[in-house]
Amino acid sequence: MKAELVEQAALVITDPPILINLVSKRVRQLQAGRPALVERRPGLRDADIALTEIIQGKIKPGVTEEIEASEE
Repeated sequence: MKAELVEQAALVITDPPILINLVSKRVRQLQAGRPALVERRPGLRDADIALTEIIQGKIKPGVTEEIEASEE
């Protein structure tokens, strides 16, 4: 996980436990085959993708549950 992405995401979601839970849940979704909401660039791991999605406003607390529900 890239430290600069963590710092930027922490500015968007200021509560560390919520940020950790959101990233963890989104990483599980990505590993299960769900598409990334941002461009996958070489060298970015799933956690980096999740952090980038948070930074760009693509996901927020509660949105990951909506993604799961729509794909069931």
